[in-house]
Amino acid sequence: MKAIRIFGRGIRDSFKSVFRNFSLSTAAIACSSITLILVAIALILSYNVENITKDLERELTIVVYLKKDATEDQQKELENILDNMENVDSYTFKSKDEWKLEMKNSSETLNTTLEYLEENPLLDSFIVQVKDVNFLKETSKKILENEYVSSADYGEGMAENLIASFEVIEKITVIIVIALILVTAFLISNTIKLTIFSRRNEIEIMRLVGASNTTIKLPFIFEGFILGCLGSLIPIILTIYGYVLIYDHFNGYVFSQLIQLVEPFNFILYVACILVAIGAVIGMFGSYRAVRKYLKI
Repeated sequence: MKAIRIFGRGIRDSFKSVFRNFSLSTAAIACSSITLILVAIALILSYNVENITKDLERELTIVVYLKKDATEDQQKELENILDNMENVDSYTFKSKDEWKLEMKNSSETLNTTLEYLEENPLLDSFIVQVKDVNFLKETSKKILENEYVSSADYGEGMAENLIASFEVIEKITVIIVIALILVTAFLISNTIKLTIFSRRNEIEIMRLVGASNTTIKLPFIFEGFILGCLGSLIPIILTIYGYVLIYDHFNGYVFSQLIQLVEPFNFILYVACILVAIGAVIGMFGSYRAVRKYLKI
């Protein structure tokens, strides 16, 4: 019962302290809001970059051309081989007639040329999607080992450069997010420390009248929690409305339909929860450290 009473009193005193020290509380909330807005922007950019990267990686395929004299049985045998390959996610058969029709529709010049030819010079093929694009080269080589395969193209050189670029972009965005979270932690923590340091006399009086360390610390820790949560409200509102407006304005994609933005629903809630968690945890941590170390409690 005593613990519950101390806990309840700590929550009550923390709310009173927020309003009693309104100017200092406002400074802490403003600092939290500004830095958490930057974190929200970084999180949104990071997640969208990761999503775009995965979408582009899914576009990387291996085009497997069969030899001109490949029989239907050999085609089925290759299908069985592809089914049993570990890195093959899916594949689609595309006949030479389908290739011909597609090329004719894509260019008037090609249409004229192909119409002029009596025999279709194109080859039957499989469009192969892989599970891990980092093993495109190895998968292509393994497919090429089959005697009735003419070639297995995946854009060698360009594909490796593209994958390497994706990895660099992902690492950079992760580093930016972590750096901003650390900066946010530092700024919020120090702002809250200043608000507590300005009330050191209040803490000394509490010690003199015999208050325990727990009784003194709890209101400040809860106060840090409240300030952190309040500081995350403005970033959350801006994130929700801002991202929805941007998504609607660009119709869900940027520059082209290949670069799709993440849909707002669920994603925005996910970002909002992260912002609240960062604000609350850093607020509590900053308050705890200020009371414990700076004021020697």
